[in-house]
Amino acid sequence: MTDLVVISLEAWDEVWRRNQHLVAGLLRTGAVSRVLFVEPPVDTLHELRSGRRPQLGRSGLRQVHLEGSSGQLWALRPHKLLPRRLDPRGDHRRAQHVAAVAGRLGMSEPVLWVNDPGGAAVLDVTGWPALYDITDDWLLADRPQTELDRLRRQEAELFARCGEVVVCSPALQRTKSEQRDVVLIPNAVDLEPYRSLQPRPLDLPDSPVALYLGTAHRDRVDVDLVVRTSRALAERDGGKVVLVGPAPLPRNDIEALEEAGVVLLGPRPSGAVPAYLQHADVLLVPHVLTDFTASLDPIKAYEYRAARRPVVSTPVPGFGDSVDPLVRAVNAEDFPTMVAEAMGEVAPWSGDLPDDIPSWKQRVDEMAQVVARVAGGLR
Repeated sequence: MTDLVVISLEAWDEVWRRNQHLVAGLLRTGAVSRVLFVEPPVDTLHELRSGRRPQLGRSGLRQVHLEGSSGQLWALRPHKLLPRRLDPRGDHRRAQHVAAVAGRLGMSEPVLWVNDPGGAAVLDVTGWPALYDITDDWLLADRPQTELDRLRRQEAELFARCGEVVVCSPALQRTKSEQRDVVLIPNAVDLEPYRSLQPRPLDLPDSPVALYLGTAHRDRVDVDLVVRTSRALAERDGGKVVLVGPAPLPRNDIEALEEAGVVLLGPRPSGAVPAYLQHADVLLVPHVLTDFTASLDPIKAYEYRAARRPVVSTPVPGFGDSVDPLVRAVNAEDFPTMVAEAMGEVAPWSGDLPDDIPSWKQRVDEMAQVVARVAGGLR
């Protein structure tokens, strides 16, 4: 019986990302029997500084029902009162709390799956057999030097002590394999919902829609390009740019987007995503071109292809090298014009999916082998 403790960069919610797809698949196939999914902590001071009311009730342990699984899944949301500079032992205390909760759940020696590099503290406290799953190279992101130094220390420890290191993109495979052996397990898509046409979501505008799916964050999204694209559509045919997903942007960015006519729908449950993508006239990837975005393997690259809609993207991984005739990769200067042109083309929906689109089932099988090797002490 294999137990799993996952230190995640995201919460377990309705917006499923890589961790949730893989963990759910491992539980449903019986590759693991119990999972403690550790979410990012509630950061009280950060919420106060951001003008939000602290939601202390979100912290703690809860059991999560996972349809189609006989295994058990819990989500743990720790609580962070003070920043690291004022509370340098905070990470250690939270790691001890994770270990204590796992013990209360009867997990004596689980496999530790680290996605958030801060999980190095849990490894330090417990010594559990561990794997490190790298989905974003935060060392390449625009962050304060103190944060980058901390991330380097944590990653060095994880590289030295984890039984396996998994990466999600060929770019990460190239850079991280310079330091140690890594296993490439890219992202994928749940194909079945895309084989039939879903009902049109009621909150989509009646006008033609150019839609972006994903977290609208300046690490990834070129906000100015989205604004220019929205204005270009308004001048040409009245089409709307729609963002579906979280938008953790500064207030001035939100205001600029809204003034340009961009519709921000916010996050939607993963089960609703195929409908939004299938009923878009054009799908957008207005990403910035940086070393950070060059390291990614966007899940939307698989979801967009499964939706069989025209795609206009900046030349980022998953799109810049695509041979799919529905995908066009263009530079930022030409992006608004290309989107406007694509909106004027007729592209009937089709449920005939290309054979080369990978499914999450394949990736679950690959990750199950990694977990089994770590649990067995193999490397």
